[in-house]
Amino acid sequence: SAGGELCNFIKVWIPDPDEVWRSAEIIKDYKEGDKSLHLKLEDETLYEYPVDQGNKLPFLRNPDILVGENDLTALSYLHEPAVLHSLKVRFLESNHIYTYCGIVLVAINPYEQMPIYDQDVIYAYRDQNTGDMDPHIFAVAEEAYKQMARDEKNQSIIVSGESGAGKTVSAKHAMHFFATVGGSASETNIEAKVLASNPIMEAIGNAKTTRNDNSSRFGKYIQIGFDKRSRITGANMRTYLLEKSRVVFQAEAERNYHIFYQLCASASLPDFKDLGLTCAEDFFYTSQGDNTSIDGVDDADDFEKTRHAFTLLGVKESHQTTIFRIIAAILHLGNVEIQVEEDGDACSISSEDEHLNKFCSLLGVECSQMQHWLCHYKLVTMAETYVKSMSVQQVVNARNALAKHIYAQLFSWIVQHVNKAMHTTVKQHSFIGVLDIYGFETFEVNSFEQFCINYANEKLQQQFNLHVFKLEQEEYMKEGIPWTLIDFCDNQPCIDLIEMKLGILDLLDEECKVPKGTDQNWAQKLYDQHASSQHFQKPRMSNASFIILHFTDKVEYQSEGFLEKNRDTVYEEQINILKTSKVKYQMVADLFQDEKDAAPTTSMGKGTSKISVRSARPVVKAANKEHKKMVGHQFRNSLHLLMETLNATTPHYVRCIKPNDEKLPFKFDPVRVVQQLRACGVLETIHISAAGFPSRWSYHDFFNRYCVLMKKRDLSKNDKKQICQTLLEDLITDPDKFQFGRTKIFFRAGQVAYLEKLRAVKFRAATITIQKTVRGWLQRVKYKRLRQAAIVIQCYTRGHLARRLAEHLRRMRAAFIFQKQYRMLQILRAFQRVPTATITMQAFARGMFVRRIYHKKRVGRAFIFTSTGIFLQCYYRHMKARQELKALKIEACSAQHLKKLNIGMENKVNKEYKLLNEQLSTLMSSYSSEVEKLKKELAQYQQSQWGDSSQLVSLQEEVGHLQLKLEKANSERKVMEDSYIKEQDLLRRVCLFVTSHLILAMLITIFFSFSYFKDEYARNTVEENIQMRKELEEERSRYQNLVKEYSALEQRYDRLWDEIIIIQVIKLELPLFCCVLDLVRMAGTPEHLTEVMLLCNLCLIFLRLNFCAEAKPYRQELESENRKLKNELDELRKAIADQAIQNDSSSDIEDNYNLLLNQLKSANEELEVRKEEVLILRAQIMKTAQQKEMATNLVTERVMDFVFLFPLCCWEFTDCLSDAVSALDWGYLNEDGELGLAYQGLKQVARLLEMQLQDQRREHEQEVEALKNQVDVMKEEQEKQQQAFLQTLERLPEAQVEFGLQQEITRLTNENLVRATQAIVPMRGRRWREHNVQVAVQRKEKDFQGMLECYNEDEPLLIQNLVTDLKPEAVSATVPCLPAYILYMCIRHADYISDEQKVHSLLTSTMNGIKKVLKKNNNDFQMTSFWLANTCRLLHCLKQYSGDAGFMTQNTPKQNEHCLKNFDLSEYCQVLSHLSVQIYQQLIKISEGILQPMIVSAVLENESIQGLSGIKPMGYRNRSSSMPDGDSSYSLDEIIHQLNTFHSIMCDQGLDPEVVQQVFKQLFYMINAVALNNLLLRKDVCSWSTGMQLRFNISQLEEWLHGKNLQQSGAAQTLDPLIQAAQLLQLKKKTSEDAEAICSLCTSLTTQQIVKILNLYTPVNEFEERVTVAFIRDIQKHLQERNDPPQLLLDFKHIFPVLFPFNPSSITMDSIHIPASLNLEFLKKV
Repeated sequence: SAGGELCNFIKVWIPDPDEVWRSAEIIKDYKEGDKSLHLKLEDETLYEYPVDQGNKLPFLRNPDILVGENDLTALSYLHEPAVLHSLKVRFLESNHIYTYCGIVLVAINPYEQMPIYDQDVIYAYRDQNTGDMDPHIFAVAEEAYKQMARDEKNQSIIVSGESGAGKTVSAKHAMHFFATVGGSASETNIEAKVLASNPIMEAIGNAKTTRNDNSSRFGKYIQIGFDKRSRITGANMRTYLLEKSRVVFQAEAERNYHIFYQLCASASLPDFKDLGLTCAEDFFYTSQGDNTSIDGVDDADDFEKTRHAFTLLGVKESHQTTIFRIIAAILHLGNVEIQVEEDGDACSISSEDEHLNKFCSLLGVECSQMQHWLCHYKLVTMAETYVKSMSVQQVVNARNALAKHIYAQLFSWIVQHVNKAMHTTVKQHSFIGVLDIYGFETFEVNSFEQFCINYANEKLQQQFNLHVFKLEQEEYMKEGIPWTLIDFCDNQPCIDLIEMKLGILDLLDEECKVPKGTDQNWAQKLYDQHASSQHFQKPRMSNASFIILHFTDKVEYQSEGFLEKNRDTVYEEQINILKTSKVKYQMVADLFQDEKDAAPTTSMGKGTSKISVRSARPVVKAANKEHKKMVGHQFRNSLHLLMETLNATTPHYVRCIKPNDEKLPFKFDPVRVVQQLRACGVLETIHISAAGFPSRWSYHDFFNRYCVLMKKRDLSKNDKKQICQTLLEDLITDPDKFQFGRTKIFFRAGQVAYLEKLRAVKFRAATITIQKTVRGWLQRVKYKRLRQAAIVIQCYTRGHLARRLAEHLRRMRAAFIFQKQYRMLQILRAFQRVPTATITMQAFARGMFVRRIYHKKRVGRAFIFTSTGIFLQCYYRHMKARQELKALKIEACSAQHLKKLNIGMENKVNKEYKLLNEQLSTLMSSYSSEVEKLKKELAQYQQSQWGDSSQLVSLQEEVGHLQLKLEKANSERKVMEDSYIKEQDLLRRVCLFVTSHLILAMLITIFFSFSYFKDEYARNTVEENIQMRKELEEERSRYQNLVKEYSALEQRYDRLWDEIIIIQVIKLELPLFCCVLDLVRMAGTPEHLTEVMLLCNLCLIFLRLNFCAEAKPYRQELESENRKLKNELDELRKAIADQAIQNDSSSDIEDNYNLLLNQLKSANEELEVRKEEVLILRAQIMKTAQQKEMATNLVTERVMDFVFLFPLCCWEFTDCLSDAVSALDWGYLNEDGELGLAYQGLKQVARLLEMQLQDQRREHEQEVEALKNQVDVMKEEQEKQQQAFLQTLERLPEAQVEFGLQQEITRLTNENLVRATQAIVPMRGRRWREHNVQVAVQRKEKDFQGMLECYNEDEPLLIQNLVTDLKPEAVSATVPCLPAYILYMCIRHADYISDEQKVHSLLTSTMNGIKKVLKKNNNDFQMTSFWLANTCRLLHCLKQYSGDAGFMTQNTPKQNEHCLKNFDLSEYCQVLSHLSVQIYQQLIKISEGILQPMIVSAVLENESIQGLSGIKPMGYRNRSSSMPDGDSSYSLDEIIHQLNTFHSIMCDQGLDPEVVQQVFKQLFYMINAVALNNLLLRKDVCSWSTGMQLRFNISQLEEWLHGKNLQQSGAAQTLDPLIQAAQLLQLKKKTSEDAEAICSLCTSLTTQQIVKILNLYTPVNEFEERVTVAFIRDIQKHLQERNDPPQLLLDFKHIFPVLFPFNPSSITMDSIHIPASLNLEFLKKV
């Protein structure tokens, strides 16, 4: 801390054996003298950290807001735990594999494919400042490319790291970037060849190791050359220290070089049948590691890529075949069986060994020789030569050495040919080198290879330290800060130990020269010589190894094998056998020819520019010349050459880190990472930076960040620099903690963290105040709202109670009234009932008594009549009952089908019916019996003379009783019958109801089925329409891309043709020019100089005439056309003559024919005369030109001397001469001017002859056409006559007479028409001859018909004035698209006169003129928009007046009169549509080029809402781009102003509104794509405040669209991804509900884009929270069902397919006025 004490709650870093460093928090203040620190770990465990002499105070931890920054130098505390923690947070939580550490880019291998290397990402980093974008290998490559182009200085990118860290991939990405942004200047496609070299070098130089599946086992330095325009011109590769031992030996789980396995995997191909290969497990050299395959790698597929790369680099098929034969031969050599002889000291190889025979046949050597010398060697002494046998081990070693040597020579040959393929003849101006070299290596057993690798890394680390010091010193001197020397770990003593005189390499070479030198003797010499060195140690338990203290760690090397690997011995006899190889093309023999230079580095190709480099320090000279043969000496020399190259360039460093040894994706092992950070020099950068002033701020950024700490009176000042100085002097008391530079403030380590702490305290206090005020306000508002609510509730409650009481009182009063009235009514009714009842009772009683008396009087008289009536009624009712029963039975029979449907109900009814019948029958029987009984009794009674009266009364009562029973039975029967009828009717209704419901259900089912199928059909139709629309859009896009490519090819063709013409003219005029120079040098006075110039002018004229005479295309065309006309005339003559013989009655036609034939003969004779005159004149001109050429050749040599002596003067004189020639007049070419006048006359004669020739040609064509028409007419007439004659013969005689009369009438009518036509033809001929002799015929003036006549000779002038030289301002005050209307009126006249050639010429010249104008003004938006509008208008006119009914619906009758009459120009409409697409694409390209530099600054960086954004500490990469106030950024208003300019230009020039909408849709898509791509690659703009600014800026753009009525164009929809990105930055990012809201909102963003923004989200203040990893995983879980495209960035170069909808004009042609300013007076109104 700033105070020097460790206070409570401060976080620190303490060592940990597992995690290297562990975070803890101080829970008790520490003061000097305390022996321990009281800490609390992250898991809440308490820990006492001892602080004594052995343990220093722990490192302080940076504030959380600084953790995870793009540049580690932006950290306030720079130390190892801070670097490790920041890398871990960026790698695991944000998935960022790149991080800056000052000038170093740290790249961590993710072990999975990342979508950050597409073409779009390259374009996103193009032309961007390095510190503005997220760290990336493309950013380093862009910085190198930009510095090379700007400073014209060579650059180098040094990529280093452990095996498996990703060095090769990083180097490939850098080369891919250069190949993309620096396309080759020539057509050699050199950038593709540079990239094609990668698969070849990986195949022959990479192998699988325990640490990496594609480990580079050699170092390479690739120089990519560029010309002055920064375009690739070629490349060159140097290689270092190929691991040859891998060819013959592989450790467990490792493989040989990839090419061996690729060739074995493709052994079954027909081309490789004769190689004798099988699977890789069958060969000793490829099976020692017991692992011949790599997961996820297809060797056969990779082999096809390798062969394709060979072909692309121009390696012949024969050479490729030889390469594969040599590789196969090495495999067979490893399988050769060695047989031990009986004595054990010698061995042999069987002559029948198939592998040996195959090896020899593949290499074309003698098998017996190779068999012998593999087992023997030659010993040469002073006296004689001995041939000695070798032991088995010696033979194995010799065989392995031979295999290694063959492979090494093949490797060198391939590298040499790759360099030849990448070399071009274009001069190289500068280069960028990419060094892919092995990093520091240490294994359990370290040998010669590890020693050389670590030696190279020592040299590179020394160069790195010196470069870092240089940059620091330059920065301090630039800012005026005192520079003080900084102590750091210098590794120069370690380098001297290795390469100085009597150093390790020198002693190794010396021991190799000793005949019986051994590894042990060499190790002992090292102990004796370097025992006192600080960087050399001897192990305690070994005498065959030694220890070197490198800059990273101590490494123990085993001396065994050092001498053998340094000698790299191969027996000379075996090499001599290979030199005699008889393989075709001699490639094998050439591999082993003696070379003067044995260095392993590949020399530069021919023509490559030599680079003058100078070493930073003297190169250690070799002690002996013979050392150059040793591998160590060769490597030291190549390393010195590399260091010289690097010192002469500006280096850029990439350090690759391997996060774990298991190759698991996104797993971070802190122990392994710290080892590599210490080894690759990243921590050295931190130490150097921390020793000075590591934190640096511009005054502008510091003021914006810490203005909250400033006082109000200081903020009122205008000088920000003075304000910052005052603030720092008040806050930091120690002046050594900071320094003021010219443009920046420099801080010691920890001071920025102190300022951040003060700022956080200030913000916390302000936040508390704001929270207090807001909470108080909220509580007051809440209290007022509650009080007001209580008053309202009370008011309403009291009113309700009062109303309820009043209602109760009203109800009580009404109840009393009701009760009173009710009681009164009850009493009244009771009183009235009593008398009424009494009167009623009396009346009934009196009536009863009276009726009883009356009844007694009538009983006696009426008894007889009553009995008789009863009997009659009974019988009548019985008859009626039977009739009704019969009717019911009939009715029951008619309802028989209902009984079948309801059997159960019918049975029940039948049973009841039977029961009723039985009851009725019993009643009838009883009744009849009783009647009989009564009859008998009546008879007895009558007989007894009526009997007693009382007995009669009783009998009457019984009869009445029986009658009542009978009536009751009848009524019950009727009731049963009615119920039966009702039940039957109910059953019928039920059946009908069920049936109707079934039918209704069927109808409903049919209806829903029809609805479903209808909906399904509609849905399928919509989907098919959408699919067809998509296919149409894709087809239109492909079509317009083809149009774009066609236009590019057409432009290239025009450019090449112009160059050819220029070269031809230069070739013709160069001798004349040399003569002119010689004459000028001899001329002494101005008068002589004038004469010389006149003579030179004359020579130049004749030379050009000669050039024109040599190019005879037009004359030859005329002659060939004339021959065709003659042939056609001859054929017509024969045909007409034959016809005349057949038809004797055609004498008039024959006369006409003879007349025309005579005219044609006279015209041909005149033509022949003119041709002879032209040939005579041409011969005279040629003769004169040859004489002048001979005179010119005599003085050419003198002039060439003058040209070489005075090259600059020549060009100046050429300009003067051209001006003088143009100013001279023809009358002064010689003394009398006769030659010039003669030449002018010849030109006029030639022009006159050409005009006459064209006129005669036109006459011939017309005459031939007329004769053809006459022949056709005669043929048709003859056929008709023949048919009529046949028909006449078939008719009856009467019908034949009638038909003959009709035919005669028809013949006479036709003859009258023919005579009229023959009378008209001579009249036309006379008019034609009158026109030829130019007789003036006065014509009557007519109204303007909307046509313009343009003569053929005026057509170039028309195109020049109306197209090529026309400025849009000249027609700004006229009708929009005036040139299009004028051109259409000219085309219409050509159509009116039926001149097809003129129509074709006008349209072709117009389109060529437009292309020429656009090519000349390819960056002029106004001109491009102008001609897009005119081209579209001309296209619309051709459609509107084409005569097609579909385009004439909106035409007026007057416009319909202006339609084309004779020609169909639909094909030209298609060509004009192509041209419109090309112009539209050029318009989009121009507008995008204007807008693109503004977008990022205006949309993302511009602070539209002042004070919203906060600036965070910047690292080293941002220092160069930091400026105090002179920021050249753009604002949103500037973009809107530019859009207004585009809109006004297009609208003023009459461009169709639909096209304008498409233009702005394309531009807004580009704004969205560029802004979103930049957002996805920049961590500093992914914050809440940026989201607010971005949303505000987008709303401004949407308002602009609405104001211009462009909301229907679809431009606003293209901004949806950017809008959703802004909303994503503003949304909460904590809970699962927030994740669901984000997924439902961000529908236009892909899953990768959402996750990328969340990973990039960075809090600007401490109060904001970072997005947790768990939340991001939750987002990914919600989005896993999406089928999003894999790419991360949008293709900002994508162009939507353009449509040009038909837009007819309401203007009539006759109403258009042509202004005089256009100079079109030669056009004649018709």
